[in-house]
Amino acid sequence: MKGDETAGLVLSRSGDITQKGYEKKRSKLIGAYLPQPPAANGAAAVRCRLQHSEGAARRMLRTANIGVCDIREAAARERAASTAGNRPLFYFRFGVDQALPQERRTPVTPSSSSRYHRRRSSGSRDERYRSDVHTEAVQAALAKHKERKMAVPMPSKRRSLVVQTSMDAYTPPDTSSGSEDEGSVQGDSQGTPTSSQGSINMEHWISQAIHGSTTSTTSSSSTQSGGSGAAHRLADVMAQTHIENHSAPPDVTTYTSEHSIQVERPQGSTARVAPKYGNAELMETGDGVPVSSRVSAKIQQLVNTLKRPKRPPLREFFVDDFEELLEVQQPDPNQPKPEGAQMLAMRGEQLGVVTNWPPSLEAALQRWGTISPKAPCLTTMDTNGKPLYILTYGKLWTRSMKVAYNILHKLGTKQEPMVRPGDRVTLVFPNNDPAAFMVAFYGCLLAEVVPVPIEVPLTRKDAGSQQIGFLLGSCGVTVALTSDACHKGLPKSPTGEIPQFKGWPKLLWFVTESKHLSKPPRDWFPHIKDANNDTAYIEYKTCKDGSVLGVTVTRIALLTHCQALTQACGYTEAETIVNVLDFKKDVGLWHGILTSVMNMMHVISIPYSLMKVNPLSWIQKVCQYKAKVACVKSRDMHWALVAHRDQRDINLSSLRMLIVADGANPWSISSCDAFLNVFQSKGLRQEVICPCASSPEALTVAIRRPTDDSNQPPGRGVLSMHGLTYGVIRVDSEEKLSVLTVQDVGLVMPGAIMCSVKPDGIPQLCKTDEIGELCVCAIATGTSYYGLSGMTKNTFEVFPMTSSGGPITEYPFIRTGLLGFIGPGGLVFVIGKMDGLMVVSGRRHNADDIVATALAVEPMKFVYRGRIAVFSVSVLHDERIVIVAEQRPDSTEEDSFQWMSRVLQAIDSIHQVGVYCLALVPANTLPKTPLGGIHLSETKQLFLEGSLHPCNVLMCPHTCVTNLPKPRQKQPEIGPASVMVGNLVSGKRIAQASGRDLGQIEDNDQARKFLFLSEVLQWRAQTTPDHVLYTLLNCRGTIANSLTCVQLHKRAEKIAVMLMERGHLQDGDHVALVYPPGIDLIAAFYGCLYAGCVPITVRPPHPQNIATTLPTVKMIVEVSRSACLMTTQLICKLLRSREAAAAVDIRTWPPVLDTDDLPKKRPAQIYKPSNPETLAYLDFSVSTTGMLAGVKMSHAATSAFCRSIKLQCELYPSREVAICLDPYCGLGFVLWCLCSVYSGHQSILIPPSELETNPALWLLAVSQYKVRDTFCSYSVMELCTKGLGSQTESLKARGLDLSRVRTCVVVAEERPRIALTQSFSKLFKDLGLHPRAVSTSLGCRVNLAICLQPHRLGKLAEQGTSGPDPTTVYVDMRALRHDRVRLVERGSPHSLPLMESGKILPGVRIIIANPETKGPLGDSHLGEIWVHSTHNASGYFTIYGDESLQSDHFNSRLSFGDTQTIWARTGYLGFLRRTELTDANGERHDALYVVGALDEAMELRGMRYHPIDIETSVIRAHKSITE
Repeated sequence: MKGDETAGLVLSRSGDITQKGYEKKRSKLIGAYLPQPPAANGAAAVRCRLQHSEGAARRMLRTANIGVCDIREAAARERAASTAGNRPLFYFRFGVDQALPQERRTPVTPSSSSRYHRRRSSGSRDERYRSDVHTEAVQAALAKHKERKMAVPMPSKRRSLVVQTSMDAYTPPDTSSGSEDEGSVQGDSQGTPTSSQGSINMEHWISQAIHGSTTSTTSSSSTQSGGSGAAHRLADVMAQTHIENHSAPPDVTTYTSEHSIQVERPQGSTARVAPKYGNAELMETGDGVPVSSRVSAKIQQLVNTLKRPKRPPLREFFVDDFEELLEVQQPDPNQPKPEGAQMLAMRGEQLGVVTNWPPSLEAALQRWGTISPKAPCLTTMDTNGKPLYILTYGKLWTRSMKVAYNILHKLGTKQEPMVRPGDRVTLVFPNNDPAAFMVAFYGCLLAEVVPVPIEVPLTRKDAGSQQIGFLLGSCGVTVALTSDACHKGLPKSPTGEIPQFKGWPKLLWFVTESKHLSKPPRDWFPHIKDANNDTAYIEYKTCKDGSVLGVTVTRIALLTHCQALTQACGYTEAETIVNVLDFKKDVGLWHGILTSVMNMMHVISIPYSLMKVNPLSWIQKVCQYKAKVACVKSRDMHWALVAHRDQRDINLSSLRMLIVADGANPWSISSCDAFLNVFQSKGLRQEVICPCASSPEALTVAIRRPTDDSNQPPGRGVLSMHGLTYGVIRVDSEEKLSVLTVQDVGLVMPGAIMCSVKPDGIPQLCKTDEIGELCVCAIATGTSYYGLSGMTKNTFEVFPMTSSGGPITEYPFIRTGLLGFIGPGGLVFVIGKMDGLMVVSGRRHNADDIVATALAVEPMKFVYRGRIAVFSVSVLHDERIVIVAEQRPDSTEEDSFQWMSRVLQAIDSIHQVGVYCLALVPANTLPKTPLGGIHLSETKQLFLEGSLHPCNVLMCPHTCVTNLPKPRQKQPEIGPASVMVGNLVSGKRIAQASGRDLGQIEDNDQARKFLFLSEVLQWRAQTTPDHVLYTLLNCRGTIANSLTCVQLHKRAEKIAVMLMERGHLQDGDHVALVYPPGIDLIAAFYGCLYAGCVPITVRPPHPQNIATTLPTVKMIVEVSRSACLMTTQLICKLLRSREAAAAVDIRTWPPVLDTDDLPKKRPAQIYKPSNPETLAYLDFSVSTTGMLAGVKMSHAATSAFCRSIKLQCELYPSREVAICLDPYCGLGFVLWCLCSVYSGHQSILIPPSELETNPALWLLAVSQYKVRDTFCSYSVMELCTKGLGSQTESLKARGLDLSRVRTCVVVAEERPRIALTQSFSKLFKDLGLHPRAVSTSLGCRVNLAICLQPHRLGKLAEQGTSGPDPTTVYVDMRALRHDRVRLVERGSPHSLPLMESGKILPGVRIIIANPETKGPLGDSHLGEIWVHSTHNASGYFTIYGDESLQSDHFNSRLSFGDTQTIWARTGYLGFLRRTELTDANGERHDALYVVGALDEAMELRGMRYHPIDIETSVIRAHKSITE
């Protein structure tokens, strides 16, 4: 009961109750429970959020089995333990014992992204990371590599690649991370293994609290003097290994919605029962991107549920899991695990309220402004280090009042003021004008408006400026306060107005200089209240992903924070403090603007611009003003060291406290040590250096107290880097290479409680030897992220849980974003930030540690000013490390790669992790933060977009992507038993299809009477001698040459004579025809047939490139066993030229016949083959994989082929067909040389090479000759698309009209290039090209044309032209890799469009078979396309006669089903799919889809990849790739 009353008391305290009334009420409540409660200092306990009546508290804490431990108790225990002489387990450099508990860095996953996007301390240069020890370690690691004789550029492969990659648990791809709400906390400040000792002694604490420690020094010195104690207990604890099971993250959808309701947390904090743990993902989109708080969390949860990909529906007879399973990496059995007891929360000393502390910060300003108006408040410096301006407390008071009055009364109208109390205004002041900022800030406090300080926007495109704009917009800011000079310096539009910055709301710029303001009337006075729960100010914070959040700080928190800092730092009135830090936020604001006013201190502000010119300026000011305190960052200490040699008369003995603001960065320790070494002789005492840890959310988290005890060395520990990656604290010797030396950042703040929780999952307390995220429970912290209730809940309302599952208190804690532990004696150690955390294969690495290692490789020699960025990108469901650095302007490529390979080796040795990508960019090119550091999220964005433009890059995916997809286990095939009645395979129609039956087609085809093409030509020469068969066009589009039936016949006769007389050839000899595309080639071919020789068409060597093209010609001539070579006079000369002789020995050619000089006589008789199965010609082609393959075409097959094409394309003598193809092999040769003779139509021949000079040649010819059917190749189509893209209008003007084109067939032996055909159709649609006219054909070595010509399908006519293209389907690429077909919707992820390969030719039958087992497959299954046709080639022509290997390409049988038919194997993977469309004869149409060639495909880990898909991905990566 009493507990509730106390809570009530706390609540009322947050309302309006006077100090005295409060104390009375409190002492009455507690009086009964205490021996002699002194009423005087009762208020002390207020500041802490854990007030309990002793009895209840004790009961509660005992049952919860946790302890909150007082620092002084801990220290006392430490002393007791150390006197007992226990051997410490931890290694300390300076003698203070270091129980360094540490926690596994478990993966931060997308959901967590929202919270953990805290900005990595991207302090500008490498000073933070300088560590001589580390540099030596790196050099040693590299030396070891040298002994191993590593190949330089390749980083070493780690053991983990083979087996023991330690991943605690595999996180499935979608849920790639636990929600941030679920941190995990442990750490045992005093190393107590048993919970009974841990349960707190409540009377002791309350009496302590009430007696109040009068001075801060006594308590802190007692704390820090703890001897080497608790450690031994840890040793016992660590012996009992405890295995933790990190299960996959929880299912988002099961959480109840109650947690999404935002609870305004009163600062005094109600005694609220902790809710069941809310889930972080509620306020994020599926990818873990924070969503605007305006979307209700409930809706968001629903959206997330809907986003889950649906499983593919069950197909009829088998279930398939298409999700690619990644290798689940087994946790390393030897990985260190935390073994300590559960930590106890650590309580800071009591916040002792001094009687004269003001009730609010404005009251303090009023007091000093009226009592001592002449006292100096702030001195600003110019860039020469001369005092520029001294702001006194009197001036600060009067000017702030003036600003307050003007904000409230001079903006807008009397009826409609622009700014009312409680509104937000932004403060835009440069870093060299703290006085104007201070006046404006206090003006806002007095006016009760909320200041939001931001950086000055320099250009409209500053890095991160847009996100700042979003923050201002969400805060509803309409007014920006700024100084005169800053206002003049802002970018202006030509009219002199300040433009609206990208993403910013419309702002009224208001200058705060006194001369621009009206004087307030005598009777006006600001309303000065006691500190309450209203928001005092909003501090911006940049997250890891670049988004900017506003942390709200209430007035009570602001005041309490100033009081806590005053007590911890022992500030007294009128002290002088030198501040080098940014005064707009963080430590610089808290000490240099706020706490200084509370204590009437004098701040000497050093601008960053002066530090750049003179890094020693701050030290000089400390001497000059005999300052007691200085606030610096470790980089300021580092640069002072570099510059100090010129200084004689430095004396730092006045300093009692040197606050190191980034002391939480583990690498600050080297700067601190080096600084002490150098300046100890100049009066600097060791105990003066006071690192502190802070975060925007929790304000000051811990600070080392200044002691007078110089014998008390600070605490530090040397931790194993390997242990840290598992979140475990393991002490190491300093000789080891991979250690992290950390210094303490002092004790918990007065009036606060701290614990550490596991960084992901439920916020469970850590063990004593485990690293966790530090969480703080205090009044002096931020309250929320402005306007983001979901993220606020995850960060500001955390209830740490004990192992038994109960919360440790009913008061919420705040996540600090710092990773660390509480060591012996209550010392706080920070080893990194959540923002810099990268979880690779389940091990946690800190970006700062990686930076330190990279810079230690050659410190400052190579990386320009230490400007280096480290971040992780997600590749294959895991994080991968990327390092981007600016290289010095003078470095060579050799230097760069030397440095990069050494960095890879060093990181491998020290961190045991691979680097995915190391990129070097020119100096000064990475995006900068306002203070000159690297803007990390912008750099990462540039990297991901591909617009980083590195000058050197080293990618090492093989060393770090260790969770590749599981090798695929091939499914057992369907056996013969499952071929059921008729044509079903495993419940599906067998995938087979055929063209029209040749036997049933009635046509008046006269050429059918003849078995041989040579006979057809003779017949045509007699019956239609003057009918033109061929017309050849030149590059101008005019007729270069033409051939009638009789001309061709006569010419062929002369060539036959030449072969017999000059070449002395017998029938059956092979002749190579080396001609350019044209009429000569056709005549030579029929000349060979007339002479009984076997022609082989060969592409001639390219005159500009003889060295590479001539050997191919020679090879075909040799392999085909050509007895002679026929060609033109021009090519004869080329073969004998000097360049040709250099490539091929002239003596090795067979006899060369020049057909430009033909004999006049006719042959005695024209050869007639005895058997249609004898060889007609050889077709040689070089495949994409570089294989030269020649196939034999018999006379029967050639005639059947021509007949099949004639029927399919409806060719007859009155038709004209335009052909723009290479006539050397496959269907191109048949169309160019054979079809016209067989069908009698006129072929308009357009050599593709002519299009290089005139890209419009082919289309103009098609238009001019009113051609209905045309054939081209992909290269021709590409040439037209690229070359004529911008000329469609001028072509239209020239009369180009493609409306008569019925079919435009692309002749190919590959998967249809759908993107190209679509863009071609789209481009020429305006010129009349019908979108359905374009189609493709499919040929291969065993059958030169399987499909050709689109079909006139029954439904097409009814659908009209607007109907969808019936021939395209979308398949899942992941399923294809597993040799399966899964149809998906257009636009779905991983979808690949496939276009049907044209209609199956008459007389062709197709079946889809399994290439391994040769069994037939079902409809829509992927397999090899097998073909049965009268125009199949009859076999490979090989010189070695070793046809056994390929024999089954031409005569294979199915292993079951129809085992009689002989099939040829095409070597192409594809599938058949029965469509809804009907053929002309009413049958349903079977569409054939080609996926790719088997011999081109690459099989990796059992999965099949096609080069074209990889090429497409590469081309899509950047628009310039295909150029």
